[in-house]
Order: sequence, then structure tokens, then C-alpha cells
Amino acid sequence: MHCPFFESNLCRSCSWLDQPYHQQLQHKERQLNALLAPFAPPPLLASVSAELSGFRDKAKMVVLGNAAAPKLGIINHRNQLISLCECPLYPDDMQTLLVNLERWLGDLAIAPYHIKSRQGELKYLLLNRNNDGQYMLRLVLRSTAQIAKISQALPNFLAQHSQISSVSANIQPVAMAIIEGPDEHILSGDNWLRHQLNGLNLYQRPKGFFQTNLDMAAKLYATAALWTADLEISRYWDLFCGSGGFGLHCLTPDRQLVGIEIEAEAIACAQRSADEMGLGAQVRFQALDSTAFASSSEGGAPQLIIANPPRRGLGSELCTQIKQLAPDYLLYSSCNAATLAADLSALEGYRIDRVQLFDMFPHTAHYEVLLLLHRI
Repeated sequence: MHCPFFESNLCRSCSWLDQPYHQQLQHKERQLNALLAPFAPPPLLASVSAELSGFRDKAKMVVLGNAAAPKLGIINHRNQLISLCECPLYPDDMQTLLVNLERWLGDLAIAPYHIKSRQGELKYLLLNRNNDGQYMLRLVLRSTAQIAKISQALPNFLAQHSQISSVSANIQPVAMAIIEGPDEHILSGDNWLRHQLNGLNLYQRPKGFFQTNLDMAAKLYATAALWTADLEISRYWDLFCGSGGFGLHCLTPDRQLVGIEIEAEAIACAQRSADEMGLGAQVRFQALDSTAFASSSEGGAPQLIIANPPRRGLGSELCTQIKQLAPDYLLYSSCNAATLAADLSALEGYRIDRVQLFDMFPHTAHYEVLLLLHRI
């Protein structure tokens, strides 16, 4: 990938960009093999590679600079304020929109928030794109003081940018490294963003998680569906289910699904998909903590547990609950192979049947892993 920011030493976020891509992938495969070696896995299936540029469909941009000339980007290693609106990790249309948003924020003249002085209002700009080129825009503010000003200026901006289907303001009042706050104010649209992956309509709400790389997410979900298609199961759980991508992809007419996710807005998205598919009583989604749900053993033990935890992994308590439930199969999607290895150590009694690396984030050390485990 050609990147003027990296080549000019202005941004080093893609820390592996100076390595040929095949070497990047080999390094990740070696690391994964080393972490999984104690568990005697089968050989890795062929790694699934992403596009090397234009693959990010999500932008979390810090607002820097001053009210008249804000920058969406980073403070780099030279203490320079660098706008990353034209970062080649974003699709071309997203780069153009980010440039226009940066200019619009300058016209609004709302002071960016400065951490040291704790002054200013505008903290982050969050932008999500679906595969139809529609966008969900969120502005994270310190308070509600500037909402009226933004609302007044918004219609003219949206008239020129019809691809933005929803806009909201999130209020994050505390001086902490937390991106989002508890309050969301809808300024335009209904704040539902539809993603169509593998023929399924999946939805995103402002506080709901969705994968950064939609093309790779589709491949990950399709692989999960393929691996579970022939399993003799009638009941399964999807823990940390988000908007329901894994669980709904693995559904067949003779299976019952329970999806658990602590974020209520993500559960609303999963339920909307299920309702549109006419699944009725075949599927149940609940906004609960996955560990607490597993400890309750509500409705009896499933034959398959799908888990897609955050970077911290499942943790010892949930691993203990899973062992007690003793499902025949585990389908584990991990974004952190180190915590995955720790969880596998705690899940004795299971063998790895299949494992595959999905390189969602080229030019960095990050990747996703999918494993199918079978109880011995």
C-alpha cells in the first residue's frame, strides 16, 4: 500500500507497512502457531487475506487543533497534529467525506476538547460505512451546549451529502480516556445502519459493535456457517453476539438460537434482523452479561457455544462455566491470540478441529482467528 503519511514519517500507525505483505502474514502465522502449539492443533488452514488498502469501514477520529481549523487525526511522535482524513486505509468515498466533514467542523467553529486544559467541546468524530456506501455519523461532545448549533447547520450539510443516513451526538462529559458516554441525541435519521452480508441484513445502532472490515466479516461469518453446517446440534448459544452475525449465519430450520450481548442497542439490532427473517420463537436475543447468563444455565446446556469475546477473552470464570455446561462444540472467534491461548488452557477437555487466520488488519500485528473445538 502506498501511504504518503508513512513514507513522510508523519504517521506510524501501520507499523508493519514497510514489510512485504507475504512477510506480514508469515509473521502472524508463526505467532499463532507458537501460541497454539501446546494444544496440538491441526495445521492452519490457508489464511484469509484482506485488501491491502481501502478496507476500513469504520473511522474513530480524534478532533484536534482549534475551532477555526480542526484536524481529524493524531498527534504523532513528533508532537505534530496530523489530519488523517485521506488515510488510504479508508475507501476513496470515505476519505472524501472525512475531508468534507473536517471542513464543515471548521465552519461550525466548535472548539475541540483539549485533555490537559479540560477545555473545549468536540472530542471525537465516529463514522461507520455500510457496503452500499451509506454512513452513520456520530459527534462525541463534552456537553449538550453545542447541539442546537450543530442541528441548525446540519440540513445544509446533509443536502450535499445524502450518503449520510443518520447523525447523532453522543455526550461524554468525563475527563477520561473513554470514547463514548451514556447519552445519545439523534439529530437526523433513525440511527439504524443496515449491513448486507452474505444475503443477510444485519443492523448497527450507535452503541452497537460492528466489525471494522466488512468484507472480511462476511468471510468470517460464511466460514462459521460452513464449519457448523453439518454438526448434529439442535440448540446453540451465541455469546458476545453483538448484532447477531455469527448466530444468524449458523442458523438452520431445525436449530434453536439464544444470543447474549450486554449492549442493549446491539441486541435491538439482532432482534430486528431476526424479526425481518420471520424467525419467531426459533431465536431469542437478550441483553445480558455472557458470564452471568452461562452461570444460570438458563434453558439447559446447549450443544454448541459460539463465542466472540472482546480482546480480554472469555476469562477464567466463563471458561469454568463452559466446562460445566460441556457443550459438544465450541466455535471461538478471537481478536487476541494471546488471551485465546489463555482461555484454551482453561478449557481442557476440548481439542481443536479447525483453525484459520483472518487478516482483518493488514500492516499491523492484529488479526482474527476462528477455531472449532470438539469435546473429547
